[in-house]
Amino acid sequence: MSHNILVLGVGNVLLADEGAGVRVVEQLQRRYVFPPQVELIDGGTMGLDLLGYLDDKTHLFIVDAIISRKPPGSVVIEKLSDPPAYFRQKISPHQIGLSELLAVASMQDCLPPDITLFGIVPLDLATGLEMSCEVSRAVEQVVLAVVKELALLGVEGSAVSC
Repeated sequence: MSHNILVLGVGNVLLADEGAGVRVVEQLQRRYVFPPQVELIDGGTMGLDLLGYLDDKTHLFIVDAIISRKPPGSVVIEKLSDPPAYFRQKISPHQIGLSELLAVASMQDCLPPDITLFGIVPLDLATGLEMSCEVSRAVEQVVLAVVKELALLGVEGSAVSC
C-alpha cells in the first residue's frame, strides 16, 4: 500500500516554546528532502484552514507543544485512537482549533486512519522568539523521531548537503 503522509507542525513561534511544532517542521524542511508522498506543513495557528491538507492522507503526524505533568523538554510520542477527544482535553497550550480541525475532519470522513502525536512539553510560553534550552533539545529529538517513524513506514528522507 502506498503511504500519503502529512507532517503537521502547529504552534505560535511568537510565544517561545509554544512554537516547538513549527520549529520541528522547519528543521525537517531545512535538513531533509522527502519523496512526494510526504508533505511537511507549518500549520502555525491556522486551525480549520488546515482541513484541505488532510484529504487522502494515510498518516498524520502532529507535532505540537503539549501540556503534561512531565518535565519541560520531555517528548511524548503517541498513536491516537480518538484524536478529537484527545485534543478536547486541552493538551495543547494554544488550543488553536486542533480539536475542532480533527472533529470536522472526522465528520467529513477525511481524518487520516493513522495519527501520531509528537508532543514536546514547553517550559516558557512568554512572548519571545527564543525557545528554552530544554525545548530546543527536544526539537532535535523529535526531528530524529519523525525521520525514524517515516523510515519505519518505508519512506526515506535524504539529508540535504550543505
